[in-house]
Amino acid sequence: MLWNIIDKRTRPYRWREVNAIVEATEHDNSCKDSDQAPESDPRLTVDYEALEAVSVAEAVQWAEDRPCPVTLYLYDLGQGFADEGHFTNVAVRFSNED
Repeated sequence: MLWNIIDKRTRPYRWREVNAIVEATEHDNSCKDSDQAPESDPRLTVDYEALEAVSVAEAVQWAEDRPCPVTLYLYDLGQGFADEGHFTNVAVRFSNED
């Protein structure tokens, strides 16, 4: 179930090939000014899943097919994975909670 989209692309008009990451929307509950998602069944919770080089339409459909409410993060092709990208953004997200 797709509940939210966070677009981290610097090239927002590129839709043919992007990187996509999903996380359970409940992960965002601790963020300042966030809507509060209910906790999902732990057996169905998507902590982290990723696809590389997919279209935006494919990323949205994939996110919609997850078994719990998810936030879809879109990145430019070549971004968002490894020890930088998404995990750095998550760390920043949590450090800005104050």
